Parts: sequence; structure tokens; C-alpha cells
Amino acid sequence: MATANTESTNRRPHTSLPVIAGSSLAGTAVEWYDFFLYGTAAALVFNKLFFPSEDPLVGTMLAFATYAVGFIARPLGAAVLGHYGDVKGRRATLIASLMLMGVSTFLIAFLPSYASIGVAAPLILVFLRLVQGFALGGEWGGAVLLVSEHGDSKRRAFWSAWPNLGPPLGNLLAAGALAILGATLSEEAFLSWGWRIAFALSALLVVIGLVLRLYVAETPLFEQAKQSAPARDQGMPLSAAIRGHWRQILLAACTRFGENAGFYIFSLFVITYITQILDLDRSTGLNAVMIGMVVALIAIPLFAVLADRIGRRPIYIGASTATIVWAFAFFALLDTTNTFAIVLAVSVGLLIFAAYSSVIGAFFSELFPTEVRYSGVSLAYNLASVLAGSLAPIIAIALYNRFGTGYAIGVYLALMGLISLVASLLTTETQSVDLAAVGARETSCTPEQPAAVIS
Repeated sequence: MATANTESTNRRPHTSLPVIAGSSLAGTAVEWYDFFLYGTAAALVFNKLFFPSEDPLVGTMLAFATYAVGFIARPLGAAVLGHYGDVKGRRATLIASLMLMGVSTFLIAFLPSYASIGVAAPLILVFLRLVQGFALGGEWGGAVLLVSEHGDSKRRAFWSAWPNLGPPLGNLLAAGALAILGATLSEEAFLSWGWRIAFALSALLVVIGLVLRLYVAETPLFEQAKQSAPARDQGMPLSAAIRGHWRQILLAACTRFGENAGFYIFSLFVITYITQILDLDRSTGLNAVMIGMVVALIAIPLFAVLADRIGRRPIYIGASTATIVWAFAFFALLDTTNTFAIVLAVSVGLLIFAAYSSVIGAFFSELFPTEVRYSGVSLAYNLASVLAGSLAPIIAIALYNRFGTGYAIGVYLALMGLISLVASLLTTETQSVDLAAVGARETSCTPEQPAAVIS
């Protein structure tokens, strides 16, 4: 009966992989636009309007601290929305996460500044940031599974990479919106009301993403798992994922350290470094990031095609090694203050990020059985985001304040790349894994470790 339902589902027009991949990409792009808009605004606006300080770097550090708060909420979102996604379905959970993100971002557009309402302004900002983080915690895992669980096993990396276009596309949209507003408005107008337009636009993007997500069907693998294991027998997917698959969760998280820390250094902290340390124009950093994001958007599907041919592990190892090397070259190029060198530094950094991103979706999906896949994937992804991504801009500023050189930050980034390299070397190849067969011998309440994930 499950087979018949699956065949019927796959005959529906809105279960075609291009449509599903497009829906996942649209949703992740909207959510990452919202999330990164906050980060870009933290470097350019929030440090002045919500965290005024005599020392610009101190104000920026406080703004980035609230940026990090969003990451702290992500594991909670991963746990709650991951559980909901494993019990109720991928599609419904993705719709809920999109709505939460859109509403919180839209409200930031109307938030009074510190000068207007005092300490209440940063407190409300922190709360809305927590909602953003909670929503994003359940976004990526569901978007990836919506594709991979419908997908073609021979091209799983390619199709699963489409949701990973969301971060660079969302960042590109966020940086582009602020760059256009900054270029067309005076500094006073931009700080007074111009930046708010970029946040208000979130409402339009959410409507587009919501329409696309309402158009696609639930994944066949989830429907099969739901029929073979009724809700009363499923237990707690989150608990089962942690008890039976904690090694996979930790290992997968560690493979992301270089990618996650690198991404926020290459795309977010670099704006602070260029504007406040090198004392260059704001547009120099924003333009470099936008060019780098275009490079990443082109490179991710190309690397994914390669991953479907040679496997996930070689891509991980190569990207981790490149992170270690580029950590030092990056700041050497920035310190030249040459525009071309800055663009090159950011573009190569985001090219390395693209290599990581091309395999994360497929690799994470291949580690967990269907019954706990949403929970396991979301926890692994967001654990790395908290430990590596959230702290990267704050650590970078602290290291520069302590040592007065970008090379100190390079050492930190190289260490993150080394963690990813070691984790990558400890993995075994998962390219040939059948998603329907992962954990086939397990029960949801007493899972065992799936075959050969840690060497």
C-alpha cells in the first residue's frame, strides 16, 4: 500500500525534482535573507542605533553579540521543529518556520532606536533575534530533506545542494538591498529610515516562499515511514536521534567548523574589517561580498555534480585543506587595501564555502534513518552553527583588539579548518547509501548506529 501511495504521489506534477528544489531554494533564500540582513545591519547600523558606544569596535561587538543570540536559539528550533518534522511532516514544518522568520524580521523594520525608547530597544531586538534563530533552526534540515527524500539517488548531491544556494543568495540579496539603499540615500537618511526598507521587504519575500512551499507535496519516504510506524509507536524522534546517532551528529557537526566559521569571516566580519580597521568605504566591502556570493552561487551546483561522481569525502577534505591555507592569504590580501585584492580574497573564501556546501545536504541526509532524519540533520547542522559560526565574528574582533593583526584571526580560522579536516578523515564515504534502507533494521526507540559512518 505504501508503494502504491508513493507511485501515486510521484505522478503529481508538483513532485518533480526541479519544482521541489526550486521551492526549497526559495524558502531557504528568504530565511537566510532575513537572518543575514540582521548580520549585515549589525556591522553597519545596529552598532550605532541600538548599541551606541564611544569605541566603534565595542559597539559593533555588542551588535554581533545579539547576532550570536540568534545562533543560540537555533538548537532549540532544531529540537522542536525537528521533532515536529519527524512526526508531522517536512512540508508543514517548513511552512511554520518560514512564517516565524518573516514576521520577526518584518517587525524589526518598525523597532524604535535606543535614542527613542532606551534599553527597551536592544531588548526587543534580542527577542526578535531569538525568534529568527528558532525559525532558522528548523529550516535547513527540512529544506534539504524535502529534496533528498524525493530525489534521484545518482544525483542526490546535486539536487540536495539547491537548498544550500539559499545562504549565498539570501546574503547577496541582503547585502544588495543595503548597498542600494546606502548608495541612493544620505548617511543620515540611511541610518534614520533607509535600512528599515530592507527589513520590510521580508514580507513580500515570505509570501513568495510560502506560495511555493504550499505547492509541493510531502516526501514519499516520510509517507512510507509514517505508514509503517504509526505515531503511537514512533516514540520521541529527538531522543532516538541523540541516543542512537550521537556519533554521527557530532562528526557531522565537526565537518562544518571550517565552512561555518569561514563563511561568517569571509562574508560578515570582512565588512567590519574593511570599514573600521582598514578605514575603507562601506561599498568596498559590500561589493566584494556580493561578487563572492555570485561566485558561490555558480560553484555550488558544479561542485555538487563532482560530488556525485567522486563522492562526498574528497570534497570535504579538499575544502578543509583549502580553509587552512586561505585563512592566512585572506588577511594578507585584505591588508593591501587594493580593491581587486579584496575582491579576490572574499571570492576565493566563498568558493571554498561553496565546495563544503555542495555536499553537506547529501552527506547529512545519508547519516540518519527516515524516522529521525529531520531531528538528526537539524541538530548536527545547528550545533556547528552555534560552536563555530555564531562566535566567529566576536572572536575575530576580540583577537584583533588583543593582537592588532588579522593574522591572529587567520590562526583561529585555520584551527576551524583543521577540525573539519580531521572529522572528514574520520568519515567513510556515504555516496552509495540508500536513504530508504538507512536504519532499516532499527526501531525508532532502540536505534543502533548505521553502517560504516566513522572509520
